[in-house]
Amino acid sequence: MRRPIAALALGILLTGCTGAPADDGAPAAAPSTAVPDLVACPEQPEAAAAGAQRLPALAFECPGGGSLDLARAPGAPMVVNLWGSWCPPCREEMPVLQEFAELAGDEVRMLGVISKDGLPQAASFAEDAGVTFPSAFDGDGELMAELGINVLPFTYFVDAGGALVHTEAGPVGSLDELRGLVVQHLGVQL
Repeated sequence: MRRPIAALALGILLTGCTGAPADDGAPAAAPSTAVPDLVACPEQPEAAAAGAQRLPALAFECPGGGSLDLARAPGAPMVVNLWGSWCPPCREEMPVLQEFAELAGDEVRMLGVISKDGLPQAASFAEDAGVTFPSAFDGDGELMAELGINVLPFTYFVDAGGALVHTEAGPVGSLDELRGLVVQHLGVQL
């Protein structure tokens, strides 16, 4: 009887983070002012996102300034990573995402979505991790709910026109792996 329980426990650990951090009784509120430790989201063109598959048409404030409107085209290929400071695989993956952001520059935008998290916790983690790419704030996990996911991390590859071209479940393990996914799905060689 112990083998099935051990296998189930291992399966849960390997799947990723589920749920949300422990509820401290305080609701996750949307930020009203810029948080200096987080980077502003880039400007987006006015064009609507197009493509057979798109991310849900939701909009989020970016604690560092600006906003992210998923109904609009990004204007450049974009890697969107849903993360939370409470998620151990997200914490392990973050250095890979940061390294990619530094390498990609403006050729491929790296953008995070802070999911089911508190703003102070996310900002503290981002500062400690040296994150220099922008992240939008989705404290209630609205995007996760719309996508039908309950684990993190998830990474989405979106072309310049806003089409969702690939979804990667679970953490990306290395810069080479992420670069390969970008070449394969966005056609950008870095």
